[in-house]
Amino acid sequence: MKEPTLVILAAGLSSRYGSLKQIDPIGPGGEFIIDYSVYDACRAGFKRVLFLIAPEMRADFEDAIGARVRGSIEVDYAYQSLDRCLPESYTVPEGRVRPWGTAHALICCRERLDGPFAMINADDFYGARAYAKMYEWLCNVDAQARPMRFSMVGYNLGNTVTDAGRVCRGACRTSGGKLEFIEELTYVVKTPDGPAFSTDNGATLRPLSEDTTVSMNFWGFTPALFDEIERRFPAFLANGLNDNPQAEMLVPNLVGELLREGLCTVDVMRSDDVWHGMTYREDKPEVMAAVRALIAEGKYPEKLWK
Repeated sequence: MKEPTLVILAAGLSSRYGSLKQIDPIGPGGEFIIDYSVYDACRAGFKRVLFLIAPEMRADFEDAIGARVRGSIEVDYAYQSLDRCLPESYTVPEGRVRPWGTAHALICCRERLDGPFAMINADDFYGARAYAKMYEWLCNVDAQARPMRFSMVGYNLGNTVTDAGRVCRGACRTSGGKLEFIEELTYVVKTPDGPAFSTDNGATLRPLSEDTTVSMNFWGFTPALFDEIERRFPAFLANGLNDNPQAEMLVPNLVGELLREGLCTVDVMRSDDVWHGMTYREDKPEVMAAVRALIAEGKYPEKLWK
């Protein structure tokens, strides 16, 4: 069995945040959310991290993050750009500025991965227990099994919404610790009556239960996933942009398709931790306060890296 790798997706445009939030300090020693992710991964047993970034970010990212965590974990890079891993003869449409989404991000990592891997977002603080559960699962998964075996860490929706604005969440239906259905909700907001979602850009809000299990893009995969992404990506480019030229091929939607077709199973590992993230600039004070509280409880040292 190959050693599991932690893949951190950090190539996003940070359009809602307003700057490169991946390297915006939130810890007392100048640490970023990514530092805490890598630290928790090291404690769980991960020995290698693969940062998925935009090519132009490499120098700044290495100076800010890569260089200071190398003493604790093996560091590698993969790159996502609009012209990478596209079908032959396909050209990027005029006006397209967003990356092609998280599923495309994984394809950009394919040549750097040859074993089971976990995938997380760069701007989400998941909690230490999630990494421990995921590492153990990845160390025991049968990568040759068919249907393909995947996993995810599930959170209570009420622990993952922000006062600052709308967020995207993968709403899940589970049974017996298995994922049965997942729907990517792209407009989820916090209201005085609890979480709610909209399918018409906020014109109509429909309530959601606070204990709804949601995906925060903490997934466990085997390399078998790559063939399915590459097989489906051309169809997404041909048909998926008709209604929205800036649409993205998202991992939750891909997993949902595979589930419906009986091609995979997904083990759901629940986390009761409160998620912290920096979707918006207004989220930063809350994240900083949460980190200070965790340090006061002895869960993290004052400075992560000696």
